[in-house]
Amino acid sequence: MNTAVIYARYSSENQTEQSIEGQLRVCTEYAKTHDILILDNYIDRAMTGTNDDRPDFQRMIKDSARREWTYILVYKLDRFSRNKYEMAIHKKTLKDNGTKVLSATEFIPDSPEGIIFESMLEGYAEYYSAELSQKVRRGMNETRLKGNYTGGRVLYGYHVVNHKVQIDEDSAAVVRYIYEQYAIGVYVKNIIAELHKRGITYYGKPFGRSTVYNILKNEKYAGIYRFKRQVFENMYPQIVPSEIFEKVRAKIEKNHYGKRSVQVVYLLRQKMKCGYCGESMIAESGTSQNGEKKYYYKCYGRKHGNGCMKSVIRKEVIEDIVLDTVVRELNKPQTINDIVRGLLAEQERQTKESITLNLLLREKRQTDNALENVMKAIEQGIISNTTNKRLHELESKQEELERQILIEKSKQSVKISEREIRTFYENALRLEPQLLIDALIKEILLYDDRIEIYFNSPIRTSPDDENRGFSFYRGTQRRTFKDPHKSEWTRIILEVVMKL
Repeated sequence: MNTAVIYARYSSENQTEQSIEGQLRVCTEYAKTHDILILDNYIDRAMTGTNDDRPDFQRMIKDSARREWTYILVYKLDRFSRNKYEMAIHKKTLKDNGTKVLSATEFIPDSPEGIIFESMLEGYAEYYSAELSQKVRRGMNETRLKGNYTGGRVLYGYHVVNHKVQIDEDSAAVVRYIYEQYAIGVYVKNIIAELHKRGITYYGKPFGRSTVYNILKNEKYAGIYRFKRQVFENMYPQIVPSEIFEKVRAKIEKNHYGKRSVQVVYLLRQKMKCGYCGESMIAESGTSQNGEKKYYYKCYGRKHGNGCMKSVIRKEVIEDIVLDTVVRELNKPQTINDIVRGLLAEQERQTKESITLNLLLREKRQTDNALENVMKAIEQGIISNTTNKRLHELESKQEELERQILIEKSKQSVKISEREIRTFYENALRLEPQLLIDALIKEILLYDDRIEIYFNSPIRTSPDDENRGFSFYRGTQRRTFKDPHKSEWTRIILEVVMKL
């Protein structure tokens, strides 16, 4: 008696186990009719036949080397493969192992004519696969051109209504918050901590670093969808303004791997340039004779031999000077008055537009509706352990939500006074030095006898050496100012202070 194994496959998630069962039934009946003993089954589910990257297929080819069976029985040859080149290679391997592929539904005579017929069937299978793929691609492209959703998991921040992607305002508000915070210099870990604190989740799970970075890099939030060199602007409604998206894109590119020290944070990296040759001042470190680690900024041009003679400078010295300058500018009386007024206005706005409170209220409405449905079921006599358990769960959840809502409302009802804001502002500026520098400083030019700081505002300044007490700042110092209280300047500082 001849021996065989059955190989069965279906190619789409839309197909079911019934497809496999049908193939196995037909192959088993064929084996009985032709006096063949089936030893094993190899099955690949939701696997395309256009390539051989199929776990059970590869296992079957490997197992054929043991020469334990004579045939591989398939429902049709296209179940084995839809690629003539790969089919020929694997058939040669099987032939060397004393194994032949048999089709249970396609009669192929063992003659020269059978070789031609089998080749035609293989060619037709590959043709059918290529034609189907072309039709699917054409149909999907038409769907995109019409601005309709093409399927799959809906991107966070959106939902689909009648094949059209629409903004889900609750989750879209979270996306905007993530972009706005990152744009003003808040670290991803701090954004995640704040989201966790507010009880905001990503599809029911806590936000992770990769999730936040994927959100920050996804062009769809700016209304742009790319697919194979084509750009579609009619599929995803824009959630994030283009200006903020481009700002975030630039920051992510700038902070790419290798541009930030893991052990030591260099506050002025990517901000400071050599005033003589224009190259970046890069991070350097060394060890003194007593084993103490020293950290410096050094001209990249001098390090690579461009002839620049800019001397190195200790990290803590230059960072203290820059931070002192920033804080001094922000502590000017008129600037403080403008910022305090802005903070009071922002406090008022946040009271009216609390994301946390809105999410809690929405969840409570959903809980109330679910509780009402359970009560209706109980009133109709549908009483069981399941309904009782569900009732207690919803009541506990409702009670907890009411508690959180009261806490959130109490936070908003207790407003911080102008005096408290002013005191906090004056003492808090140094709490987040990296945030201050990232948001406020555009560029720093460093010379051996002076430093020039260019702010993201109408200010350009050089620190006053007589107030610094650092001997390397010698010579004539310049100090030129334009109006520092313009709306853009105030807005930038407000964004920083609101995170301190």
